[in-house]
Amino acid sequence: MKRLTCGLGLCLVMATPAIEAASREIRALFQPDSSQPNKNVFVNKTPNSGYCATYPAQCSDNNMFSIQLPVRFNDIRTLKPNDSIDVRVPANWRQLTVTNAETGDAEMVEVRIIGIGSQYVLSDAAYTLTGETDPLEGHRKLWAEGSWVNASAPCLYSGVGAYGDNRYRFFWKAPVEAACSKTAAFTIPSMYFDTLDFAYELRTPNPLRMSSGLYTGSMTYSMGPSGDFSLGPLMDPDDGILNLDFVLDVQHTLKVDLPPGGNRVVLEPEGGWMRWIDSGKKPIKIYRDQIFYLSASSRFKVMMLCNSFGGPRCNLRSPKGNSTEVITQLTLPAGITGPGGGDVKLLQLQYNTWVGPFQPSVYQDRKVGSLRFEMPKDAIDFLIRPGFSDTFTGNITVIWDSEA
Repeated sequence: MKRLTCGLGLCLVMATPAIEAASREIRALFQPDSSQPNKNVFVNKTPNSGYCATYPAQCSDNNMFSIQLPVRFNDIRTLKPNDSIDVRVPANWRQLTVTNAETGDAEMVEVRIIGIGSQYVLSDAAYTLTGETDPLEGHRKLWAEGSWVNASAPCLYSGVGAYGDNRYRFFWKAPVEAACSKTAAFTIPSMYFDTLDFAYELRTPNPLRMSSGLYTGSMTYSMGPSGDFSLGPLMDPDDGILNLDFVLDVQHTLKVDLPPGGNRVVLEPEGGWMRWIDSGKKPIKIYRDQIFYLSASSRFKVMMLCNSFGGPRCNLRSPKGNSTEVITQLTLPAGITGPGGGDVKLLQLQYNTWVGPFQPSVYQDRKVGSLRFEMPKDAIDFLIRPGFSDTFTGNITVIWDSEA
């Protein structure tokens, strides 16, 4: 905010200091995978930086990745023997809401920090401070609990440490939200931690129950002696706020394929016309089951359009001016539930009316469903009579919409 004060030919511009905040985007993607239809999870798309970028083998073995932020923690005074560095991170699960801006749909995401790392930099070589000649031995002796590659309880060792004369890089696993302390065994005139590395874990919602699109939300953490990320009372960060901006990208599939010729449906009695002509009996059913191949990874709805006066019946007409009616019934592959929660078998569609939602329990990849086109009994009774002969045609359109 700026305040402008002018008078007597002088103009003084005063500005209040801005509150700094470190920010980082965390992105995850869901795309259905036909080779793994049962794997309905988000995949992390956030590039590694910091520890896991430097030591990828350590993180892939532990199914972990890290983010590095340019946040520096500086000491507030000289560290004396028995002074401690108390490392603490928000290791407990925390919730945030992510929202699809287009649909308004909201989902819950949970996040926790599972690792912490940095590189401390000393004012002097570690072996000089401890009176040693070996650099590694100097770092070991500098701290009562040994070098920083070995985490202090309740934190856990994570793999590799790296050191120079006056610097040491480390990364610890953080299974619980408690301080993990290293105690100085010698006087350290000055030191700082040059970056903040952290690893995290996410619990994401079931993507099959989410609409396509981007879901976004933010989690804010404090940094400092009493903050969520803390190195204890003797280390002060140059940034007090960390914002994690989450983006969940949901890219669903909804595709319906007909086999060749499947767009032309011929209705016949069971067993074909000749069976009934030869028997001299009136057919009980006149219908056709037309299969289709469905690929679907999210809920969807269905609507039927045709020449209709409403309800479930569609009109077919002949060149002679006669008309008859058919109904359309939908059967979906196993693993897709309908509005009542059960399997969808011969569900009667209604003219110009959405029916659904239909919810896949796993990704359906070209699974077989069917549409049954059938003449009602009263239509059969009207048409199948002595001396009557005609041909009827009509169009029926079935619309599938993933935004159920």
